[in-house]
Amino acid sequence: MIAVDSSSLIAYLGGDAGRDVELVERALADRQVCLPPVVVAELLSDPKLPEQLVRLIENLPVLAVTAGYWYRAGRLRAAVLKGRRPARLADTLISQSCIDHETPLITRDADFASFARVSTLKLLP
Repeated sequence: MIAVDSSSLIAYLGGDAGRDVELVERALADRQVCLPPVVVAELLSDPKLPEQLVRLIENLPVLAVTAGYWYRAGRLRAAVLKGRRPARLADTLISQSCIDHETPLITRDADFASFARVSTLKLLP
């Protein structure tokens, strides 16, 4: 499985170009896409989201939150903040979901690099 961040999924759905969009397209075609729970919440928070996209999101597998997740997420965020790098809570939770499931993350958001530096998070592209 390959997790997709909202930045890349929105770019894909909007018809943008980029390596991440190509990876999302390939992962969707191969039925390898999964979503971290926070990405689901971010995407479905758009009140203008067309029903067709709501159905797409609701039909994609979601990474499960595992025991101890919140503690590990807190320690992960602390490790990033210790390095004086930005660590938004949503990015922290997305990163921890991917780490817990050993699932690479497709994203165009450069802030995730800080999490990859201090953990086993694997980023694509």
